[in-house]
Amino acid sequence: MKNYDNVIIFDHPLIRHKIAILRDERTSMKEFRELVEEITTLMTYESLKEGVPTTEIEVKTPLETCTQTVVADNAIVIVPILRAGLGMVNGIHVLFPSARVGHIGMYRNEETLTPETYYCKLPQGIEDKLVLVVDPMLATGGSACDSIQLLKEKGCKQIKFMAIIGAPEGVSKVAEAHPDVDIYVSTLDRCLNEHGYILPGLGDAGDRLFGTK
Repeated sequence: MKNYDNVIIFDHPLIRHKIAILRDERTSMKEFRELVEEITTLMTYESLKEGVPTTEIEVKTPLETCTQTVVADNAIVIVPILRAGLGMVNGIHVLFPSARVGHIGMYRNEETLTPETYYCKLPQGIEDKLVLVVDPMLATGGSACDSIQLLKEKGCKQIKFMAIIGAPEGVSKVAEAHPDVDIYVSTLDRCLNEHGYILPGLGDAGDRLFGTK
């Protein structure tokens, strides 16, 4: 995969450690869910070092009053791509507990491997917020591309996309379709198989998060 200015692949030993456990087929649903949240928190910390709306406030310490920088109220919206994206929401709420949450529902047509939208519910005023679109797996890139395009049509101008595991095919597709969107991926896997699953991957993230298989 060629290099893209808007793609950041994390290379952090703690994230690599957690992903190794996440991949293991023996990992329980409870531990899998906890790991997804923990990895998401680490990714959020790294992803939002720049670009977070801030404001200054006056704080009175036991000794004097000083000016401090804080994250602006109601500045961030989390938009998980249903259903697996729901598993990443709490990991962001750890750092931004007041962030509102929108939902975009898409499913993959198993014959064409293309995404089809079945649900969209977004907070009012989302067009003025920093929007974090999240999905654990960036496989073909279809759902991510369509979700980002939907948000742009709603007027959103500040969008970041986060995935835990990405395939070169999906990362390239989103990067080229939306060069103005920063894409953060914890690890880049080898390729997609003939069914559109990431290899080596971790299986179906939604099934492993919610115990539906």
